Amino acid sequence: MDRYHTREWEPHERPTLPGSPSTPLHRPRRRLAFGLVGLLVGITGGLGNALVTANLVYLQGALGATTAEMAWLPAAYVMTNVTMNLLLVKFRQQFGLRAFTEVFLGLYALVTFAHLFVNDLGSAIAVRAAHGMVGAALSSLGLYYMIQAFPTKWRLKALVLGLGTAQLALPLARLFSEDLLQMGEWRGLYLFELGLCLVALGAVLWLKLPPGDRFHTFEPLDFLTFALLAPGVGLLVAVLSLGRIDWWLEAPWIGYALAGSCILILAGLCIEHNRMNPLLMTRWLGSGPILRLGLCVVLIRIVTSEQSTGAVGFLQYLNLGSEQLFSLYAVMLVGSLAGLALSALTIHPEHLFKPLLISLAMMACGAAMDTFSSNLTRPAQMYLSQFLLAFGSTFFLGPTMVLGVRNVISNPRNLVSFSVLFGIAQNLGGLVGAALLGTWQIVREKYHSSLLTDRLPLYDPLVAARVQSGAASYASALPGSAERNAQGLRALASATTREANILAYNDTFMLIAIIAVLTLIWISLRVLWLRSTTRTPAAGSTPS
Repeated sequence: MDRYHTREWEPHERPTLPGSPSTPLHRPRRRLAFGLVGLLVGITGGLGNALVTANLVYLQGALGATTAEMAWLPAAYVMTNVTMNLLLVKFRQQFGLRAFTEVFLGLYALVTFAHLFVNDLGSAIAVRAAHGMVGAALSSLGLYYMIQAFPTKWRLKALVLGLGTAQLALPLARLFSEDLLQMGEWRGLYLFELGLCLVALGAVLWLKLPPGDRFHTFEPLDFLTFALLAPGVGLLVAVLSLGRIDWWLEAPWIGYALAGSCILILAGLCIEHNRMNPLLMTRWLGSGPILRLGLCVVLIRIVTSEQSTGAVGFLQYLNLGSEQLFSLYAVMLVGSLAGLALSALTIHPEHLFKPLLISLAMMACGAAMDTFSSNLTRPAQMYLSQFLLAFGSTFFLGPTMVLGVRNVISNPRNLVSFSVLFGIAQNLGGLVGAALLGTWQIVREKYHSSLLTDRLPLYDPLVAARVQSGAASYASALPGSAERNAQGLRALASATTREANILAYNDTFMLIAIIAVLTLIWISLRVLWLRSTTRTPAAGSTPS
């Protein structure tokens, strides 16, 4: 990389990585301001999408859309969020992160403002796509602001807090989004999103990050790679988002999209593999440690999907509303905050695997506790399990990031590749988790429905009594016995379907627990292997 905008730095000011800001000494009040702006920017990066994700059912009615059409809203966010990471790091190195953020925060504000006057699905998708682009920049921006808030000796703690802030968006959105809906219906959500965006833009313009070195990094082939990988990843996101809704083997477009995704992604990777100065270091990405790190993040993200796809979906299926789930959402938020705070307090560069093992153990216990759910289960019975899952979902994040950054500092050329890997593993891990768990729940529901139906013959006296009991409740409304018996059969079928779904959710919780335990065993064995191969006997001692 050829430098074109550099300066001499004091040792404590030198930027850690190309494109990152310098770290001069700040007064305590200025450090506090950096920390508050970092918190605001980090939450802004995820809260807008979290508000929509938590209220898809209501927005579906407001927009007059189908379930499959509404699935494009979170999908559009992930599409642009993942693909922008391909160019964001180099843009930051050449033009500065601040320029990127100010431009796209302004674009995001304009699109959100326009959506207030154009109430259709297309404009809603455009807002989510714009938010995905901005969110890719805000996650890095919030991290850099948080780093400015802490002295050098606490740099790892700042890294944990900067990364974990965005994870608080979904539990926060669930807590107060209903109030926004009551105040302004669907416009209440978007007005809040617009206001948050404008406040973040004002804060970024008011308190600017210190300058850093800038380099000439872009090459023409970078844009060809982006033109191939961006639609390829977008098609993959679409398949994962809508596969279980349109069903994997029934909608022809899923096969075409998956084939196109494979072709485009492989073509982009082939170009990168043979370049002199690649955008993505394919050989580094294909190395064992990096593949294992990416797989680890994906598996943990699948486990953390238990809260959104599993527990919340289960309780909503039991017809519990937002008011009844408010206390559970508060427990989830407290668990996330506790995991984030404890991770920041205890992180140590020589013990980065311990938080991963602890997180997986806690999430496995939480998921296993939920496998005993029934139609009498209420939020109070899930407080402990969901606290454990929320705690683990934030406790692992910082140490995992540090594990990857250690490989980047030794060779800054890998920075773009690592940013893309971590972003894809985070986002696609969540999508794979939702797709896997949702599909598993549907399959298991069909299985349990068939078993329960086979065990409910009408000649059984108990079954006949249940049908008659259901029919008797319609005696005042339906005079004919045939109509009452038909309603009694429908009531029995509804009860059977409900119990089959509950059993399917229990199977889903068990699958999550199994994945967590297997991942825990895999990482434990890997740690033991590394220790056994790197341990050297002390001088003069006899090995045991």
